[in-house]
Amino acid sequence: MQVSVESVGALERRMTFQLPAERLETGVGGRLREIARTARIKGFRPGKVPAKVIEQRYGEQVRAEVIDRLLREGFDEAVRENDLRLAGAPRIEPEDAGGLAYVATFEVVPDFGEIDVSKLSVVRHTAEVTEEDIDRMIENLRLQRRSWSEVTRPAQEGDALDIETWSRIGDERMPADGAEKGTPVLGSGAMLPALEQALAGMSAGDEKTVEVEFPAGWRVPQLAGKKAEVHVKVERVSEQVLPEVDAGFIKSFGVKSGELEQFRSEIRANLERELKGALMNRLRREVGEQLVATWAQVELPPRLVEAEARSMARQAVEQARRQGRNVELPADAHQQFMEAARKRVLVGLLVGEIARNHKLQLDPKRLNETLRLIASTYEEPDQVIELYRNDPQLMSGLQNRVMEEQVIDWIAERAQHTVQQLSFQEAIAPQQ
Repeated sequence: MQVSVESVGALERRMTFQLPAERLETGVGGRLREIARTARIKGFRPGKVPAKVIEQRYGEQVRAEVIDRLLREGFDEAVRENDLRLAGAPRIEPEDAGGLAYVATFEVVPDFGEIDVSKLSVVRHTAEVTEEDIDRMIENLRLQRRSWSEVTRPAQEGDALDIETWSRIGDERMPADGAEKGTPVLGSGAMLPALEQALAGMSAGDEKTVEVEFPAGWRVPQLAGKKAEVHVKVERVSEQVLPEVDAGFIKSFGVKSGELEQFRSEIRANLERELKGALMNRLRREVGEQLVATWAQVELPPRLVEAEARSMARQAVEQARRQGRNVELPADAHQQFMEAARKRVLVGLLVGEIARNHKLQLDPKRLNETLRLIASTYEEPDQVIELYRNDPQLMSGLQNRVMEEQVIDWIAERAQHTVQQLSFQEAIAPQQ
């Protein structure tokens, strides 16, 4: 196969290659003969359909399939022969209509020089799950299953209040008629501090007017960034009733034995799984920041960075829509993600180069462990494992994730590092 490669930029390449006509015709002919043996066409017995009929019916489709396969094989072969390291997917187009000459444009991995990770300085965080963490989780589970009982005493922190409110700015009343109803829990932070303070100590039937300063981004535009008089009336005060941690409560979380010891053991396993993921995310961020700082001046493939920025913009929009916000994606939305995309691409390319330079291979044992950990969070773990094993896209994503974690660990072990002990709560807290 004739191949020529030229540079059209610092990291962009243009490859021209010609598909061998004889391989195309051989491939098409062979595939048509395979189809002829099993094709069912009205008026002909299976295996007896004339070759001309098979070619008329399937020729165009088969030719397109064979060309696609030969393109992939030919391009991959040319990449190997020319020792090219691609950054992102190529764009392959015919050089002329109807011919077998094609042009592939693509970007290559930049030259990072010697990647000496021993010069990096990494903070490695550690933490462990304690009995107090398990107690805290059980209390959270009790809160999830709490019920409410009406009381006649004044409201205090932790109580749920059925309230009616309306606001006034000057002569404008909001809403114009009636009142808004809600059932906030004192101390939950769901209300503005001024309202929380006003409601504390009120009883059923009490009414009060309080001056409230609303934040600029408040959900009601007429109130955003303004001071208003808010009239509040308490309809009912209810205190929470927490369930006992008995056999029935424990069984409701899938622990069939109803035994407290097994319940605590399963909670520990879940918390340790969460902790492991949180510590890896912290390490990934630590190592990533060091890689970005050290190789920040390296020129990156611009189309790859832009593609990553566009992907990040789409993900942000999808997340907003899942939260119930109606968000449109402007044509230039990716611009605000360009810097973050650059860092992500830089880290990804460096991780790939380190794996290649040191011949790091995916650890099947670690892959299986990660898959089992993911599956254990579902009610039917075996079905989840089967789903991954039967879905190449899902499995490929998991393999990439595990490989990245392996390389991150490899870097951290060889870098200069200090160990910082965290509590479980500190370790799982969102990073700013």
